[in-house]
Amino acid sequence: MPETDPTDALLDALLSAVQDAILVADAQGRVVRANSAARTLFGLGPDAAPSLADLLPAAAAWGDAPPAGAHALDGRRIDGRTVPVESAVIRTAGPAPLTVVTLHDLTRRKQVDAALARSQRLDAIGRMTGGIAHDFNNLLTIIIGNLELAQMQEPDTKTAPMLTDALAAAEAGADLTRRLLIFARKGEVAPQVSDLNAVCRDSLVLLRRILGADIEVQTYLAPDLDPVTLDPTQLQSAIVNLALNARDAMPEGGRLVVETANVEIDDSYLAQEVDVSQGRYARLIVSDTGIGMSAEAQRHAFEPFFTTKAKGSGLGLSMVYGFVRQCGGHVTLYSEPGQGTSFGLYFPAVEGRAADAAEAPSGALPRGTGQLVAVIEDDAQVRRLTVERLRALGYRTVEAPDAASALTLLSRTPGIDAMLSDLVMPGEMNGLDLARQVARDWPRIAVLLTSGYSNEMMMQDGARTFPLVRKPYRQAELADAIHRALRRR
Repeated sequence: MPETDPTDALLDALLSAVQDAILVADAQGRVVRANSAARTLFGLGPDAAPSLADLLPAAAAWGDAPPAGAHALDGRRIDGRTVPVESAVIRTAGPAPLTVVTLHDLTRRKQVDAALARSQRLDAIGRMTGGIAHDFNNLLTIIIGNLELAQMQEPDTKTAPMLTDALAAAEAGADLTRRLLIFARKGEVAPQVSDLNAVCRDSLVLLRRILGADIEVQTYLAPDLDPVTLDPTQLQSAIVNLALNARDAMPEGGRLVVETANVEIDDSYLAQEVDVSQGRYARLIVSDTGIGMSAEAQRHAFEPFFTTKAKGSGLGLSMVYGFVRQCGGHVTLYSEPGQGTSFGLYFPAVEGRAADAAEAPSGALPRGTGQLVAVIEDDAQVRRLTVERLRALGYRTVEAPDAASALTLLSRTPGIDAMLSDLVMPGEMNGLDLARQVARDWPRIAVLLTSGYSNEMMMQDGARTFPLVRKPYRQAELADAIHRALRRR
């Protein structure tokens, strides 16, 4: 039995100890040595002897002058798949020159870059969407308010149906902006400590009726699932959205799988994703065996109005994304064309207390008895309309366009009973700053805030300090909110 060359044994040991892939090719370009990292990277068997150009197509153009320094290029595995790598090449001298190529796998770095780009793109779209929805809410407040005031004038039989149709269309627009605000993480939510399994079971009762007999529903719900803080209604809406998308992806039937589990997000996971905190999460996975999604569709799946369906708003997945992110969670998407799609919703596990339930409007239309209400609103049309709506409810009004003018107005006008202020205003003070100063300096004045952005700014101090009515609101909501604010005072 021939003795092993100690030099070869030492070289093999050194190559195996290196974590990066190393290929050694002879003068004809045949790979004569490959360390274990290289065999794993390219899927090489123990007896495989490919050429360097087989594994690195760019090597065919190197000739006698391989590129100096590190270069990013695509490697090609034995199974035909490409893998991004960073290469450095050394060419030895002598009668039998060798080409030594070190390769660093860039797959993980590409994943992180893609995740970061996706997160930044969605955040940018979210900020833009939130601003647009806020402006639309101001416009819809004017439209809805004027239509309701027109209805109160007892229109004739020809005009009344047109007002009703116009009001219904405006309400549909308001619903659209509410869904956009959910994506922008500025939507109205009622978070409470919830059992994820219980919400899933309730949702599945509804889904089994609408999915059809050709879709099998399987559930695997962890018995010891950690509680989470979220809005159960929004979660049900998210589950329904995902399930209906799965149904559309399985036109000939298939299997829908819903499963929950406790998971720990650690450093290895954080290396693949960005904008997600380390810790314990309750995970909900909704998977299907449908047609799957292309890589291009996956890149844009959570963007508002993106859809691959002939009919659809393109807001379903963006709402799911915005809702989960608003809960402090994380969303993952994995799909292969022809193999199906899987969405993972991660919610931070908590041991918190149930949140106070928001008071719902009573549905009645309480009227004022001449109380004086200060209306603070920078949009002149909204301010003028709000004054008219309050007067129609039996209140007297004074008005100001910003916080500084409001403070002057309050100091010079005795007998003000309530203040209705927009939350977002120009100037050094916003509506929340104004409300705090009014509560401190004029404690007898009832304070009510309004905004198309919901209560996001008010949550800065961790509590709903003042009641808020969200634009666009109906006359009944305004009447009820003013009445409650005065009653609390």
